[in-house]
Amino acid sequence: MKNTNSSPPGDGAGLLGEVEGTLQGHRDGHGFLIPDDGSTDIYLSPQETHAVMHGDRLRVRVVRLDKRGRPEGRVLEILERKKRPLIGRLLLESGVWLVAPEDRRMGQDILIPKNGIANATAGQVVAVELTEPPSLYSQPVGRVVEVLGEIDDPGMEIEIAVRKYDVPHRFSPETLAQAARLPEKLRATDLKHRIDLRDVPLVTIDGEDARDFDDAVYCEPFKQGRGKKAVEGWRLLVAIADVSHYVKPGEPLDADAYERATSVYFPRRVIPMLPEKLSNGLCSLNPYEDRLSMVCDMLVSADGTVTAYQFYPAVICSHARFTYTEVAAILANTHGPEAAKRGELVPHLLHLHEVYRALLAERHRRGAIDFETTETQIVCDDNGRIEKIVPRTRNDAHRLIEEAMLAANTCSADFIQGAKHHSLYRVHEGPTPEKRQTLQAYLRSLGIGFGLSDDPTPREFQQLAEATKDRPDAQQIHTMLLRSMQQAIYTGTNSGHFGLAYPAYTHFTSPIRRYPDLLVHRVIKGLLTGKRYTLDAAKMNVPQAPKRPGRAAPPNPAEARNEAERWEVVGAHCSANERRADEASRDVEAWLKCRYMRDRLGEVFAGTVSAVTSFGLFVQLDELYVEGLVHITELGGEYFKFDDVRQELRGERTGIRYATGARVQVQVSRVDLDGRRIDFRLVRDDEDSRHIARGAAPRPAAKAGAKQAARKRAPKTAVEKLEEVRQTDRDVKKSRKEVVAALHPVKAAQQAAKRQASKASKKTVAKAAPRKRR
Repeated sequence: MKNTNSSPPGDGAGLLGEVEGTLQGHRDGHGFLIPDDGSTDIYLSPQETHAVMHGDRLRVRVVRLDKRGRPEGRVLEILERKKRPLIGRLLLESGVWLVAPEDRRMGQDILIPKNGIANATAGQVVAVELTEPPSLYSQPVGRVVEVLGEIDDPGMEIEIAVRKYDVPHRFSPETLAQAARLPEKLRATDLKHRIDLRDVPLVTIDGEDARDFDDAVYCEPFKQGRGKKAVEGWRLLVAIADVSHYVKPGEPLDADAYERATSVYFPRRVIPMLPEKLSNGLCSLNPYEDRLSMVCDMLVSADGTVTAYQFYPAVICSHARFTYTEVAAILANTHGPEAAKRGELVPHLLHLHEVYRALLAERHRRGAIDFETTETQIVCDDNGRIEKIVPRTRNDAHRLIEEAMLAANTCSADFIQGAKHHSLYRVHEGPTPEKRQTLQAYLRSLGIGFGLSDDPTPREFQQLAEATKDRPDAQQIHTMLLRSMQQAIYTGTNSGHFGLAYPAYTHFTSPIRRYPDLLVHRVIKGLLTGKRYTLDAAKMNVPQAPKRPGRAAPPNPAEARNEAERWEVVGAHCSANERRADEASRDVEAWLKCRYMRDRLGEVFAGTVSAVTSFGLFVQLDELYVEGLVHITELGGEYFKFDDVRQELRGERTGIRYATGARVQVQVSRVDLDGRRIDFRLVRDDEDSRHIARGAAPRPAAKAGAKQAARKRAPKTAVEKLEEVRQTDRDVKKSRKEVVAALHPVKAAQQAAKRQASKASKKTVAKAAPRKRR
């Protein structure tokens, strides 16, 4: 990289310096260069981005700095065009065929020659391959390579998302052929060198809609020694599907699994990491079927400490497939109908609950962060549209499985670290100094005296959450605590897990749907047989992972020279694909929610401000769990100033404040399906709106008014709007009279006497006038 001006490391090139990176487009036409070295992003004007597209690699020169020192660049060279089909709507405008990209960051429509539309028709969703890139004087040109269908076809939003985010969704012919050759059932050779646990009543506990079962659990009381030296606790077995037995390094199955790195979950559909024969068949711990597994066998003391553990390959047979709801009902009532159906397994479930309570107590002692957040589940109809959105309620069955998996994951990390073997760790770091200072300032602005140390611990965060949980703005505070922490990543360098307060942590428990777990299994298997697992060199043949905000640039695969660097490359690849899967899932959910709210235009709902920005408020509706934007122009006819410390908007004239957690009423005013955006308009039905805006609980009358307003199904008619204007005029005149009466009582009394005399004379004239015959 060239740089003609020296600058501090990480600050990027100075004025006239040259930087290489990837273009991140913006829907408004401009863009930002994301430098490869992790330095400051460089702004590119619409004129500079006209000849390039989102995702292209560029060399840029910094030509000026704005008042805040932010760099602006000029494109010098296009290093690499992003080669992939683009998804969009085929349109016919004035006899010209073009495709409007689904990803608005592309910035330009694509021209399609008449002989390039294939068999597509106007309005359909298509995939386009560029034949001519854009230039300073012309738009990009392409041809249709795939017709996906109509925009309203069931599941079309998923078809768009997997292509929009480059999610691999078709297995290679070699992978499918290899999967087809796998046996339907276990063979005698598969059972060699394995512990037979088929008589142990291991069970799976998952959600009602789960199809692949990664893990099975079993627990029994444990006692060692006699008298005062006796040790009591539990023996906890966590059996995980042995995917590594079927997916070997260097084979087509492994290549496709590594490319995907994770399964992607959409409403009503899953893009699996492994073919269905493995994910739902051979590797899934289905009830009453023999399955191969890797077992973490642990001894847990009465205080919740794991005192000993061992790993070994085994063959198991799940004795039951439980759901979270069923287990919660059994634990709540061991004599109920659910318990009666599973009588022989109820004692084992009770043992699992006992060890869970011990592990949970140890979690609190070590100070792990545990925020209770509301997760939602989208329920779709037969056409793939949202029927309703319901909150997911976490019960003791969810927490029981979570604690068992956490225990197995920490044991795997300890085992690998003790052997000094390279592996992938799940690392979650605490807040950066900048985020910590921002959080400190925010807490001081609220008058919270509980401060954070210069190097805060998870326990401090948990104590802060506990100390503020009964405040009316507790949700707002906990949101800010979460935002102050960094995202978890996969990396070959262990830095501990801040949120869980673990010195070392890996992912071991979901190899069917996560590639890092499969790698951890291979490492553990190698250590058990006295060998060391070495990464396949082919795994370095991947694109460089994108830079994440606030982090250094990920390693360049081409420069990975030793084993440690190779593990870093694999970790960056898996982390990037995890983010990609999350973005694709959120995109589909956003589209479905926009489609859902399009039928509710004009309706009024109560909601809570979930985030505050300089351009408006994000509000989540209480009844529907849908989020939308109230733009700052909708807040009233005054200037609102954004307070970054308090995270609120404050009106300069009235002093009205809007902060995270504030209660508001909004009307659905606009839905943009293409932009995945829902716009709200603030509704003020009465003076209680001021209390709502400040986050105070509205009076019962205001709540009743909100419910009545929520029943409205259409915007007001013209007659109703005219009457509303007239009523407003009458109110204004009345208020003016009251002001005059207060300031000039004598003058007001004289005017009132004149009006009274005028009314009396009019009545006298009306009585004296002759009546007309009817």
